Amino acid sequence: MKRNVLLLFLLVSVTAQAQTSINNYKYVVMPEKFDFLKDANQYGLNFLTKALLENKGFTVYFDNQELPKEIATDRCTALKAEVAQRKAIFATNLTLTLKDCQGNVIFKSKEGKSREKDWATSYNEALTDAFKSLADVPYTYAGPAATTSPRPIETPATTQPITQPATPVTTTPATPESKEATGTLYAQATANGFQLIDTTPKIVMSLLKTSAADSFIATKGTSNGIVFKKNGEWVFEYYLENKLIAEKLLIKF
Repeated sequence: MKRNVLLLFLLVSVTAQAQTSINNYKYVVMPEKFDFLKDANQYGLNFLTKALLENKGFTVYFDNQELPKEIATDRCTALKAEVAQRKAIFATNLTLTLKDCQGNVIFKSKEGKSREKDWATSYNEALTDAFKSLADVPYTYAGPAATTSPRPIETPATTQPITQPATPVTTTPATPESKEATGTLYAQATANGFQLIDTTPKIVMSLLKTSAADSFIATKGTSNGIVFKKNGEWVFEYYLENKLIAEKLLIKF
């Protein structure tokens, strides 16, 4: 009898896990500061995590910003993203975990690694490496997981409310402030992209590959943004004091 009860419990547990996957979630909520960092978005790591999750197809919010009503009234509609560091000598090791509202692990990445000496480059490379295992998991939002709870019986209304057609939402691209290139930068290949050096030679910028051709996630000092090709020229777009900057680059690959 006890054996049958145990087998039934295991079967229910496996079935429950099978019914829940990343495909059951549209939203992800994450902190603007990870526990192992001293400052918010240090090394651009939190913004990079948000960008990579959005690139996967999720709608991502920081937990300190105003959340949409759907999440604010029911936090179980969103996953929580966490990035953890395993300390090691001469290496940066990061792992991404996605949990549901009850703390159950829905997805855990492989441990991303980097041996770069520059901290910003090392953290960014390790995180990008960890995200490779998420890239291997197919994702298409399929709605919440099915539950065994009965659905409430809906009583048809006697009169149908008159609804106005929704007004289409349009977005206007931001107008950046242009900056001219200050000198030629030379690209050196790294595990996940390139590092750009000047004639000193000094590492000026780190580029991480994305799924789009001629488009990189970029880190330059304390500035984080994207580098892409526009009208045959390389451009680095980033925000500085809430102002969008478009800095032209001369890159030799």
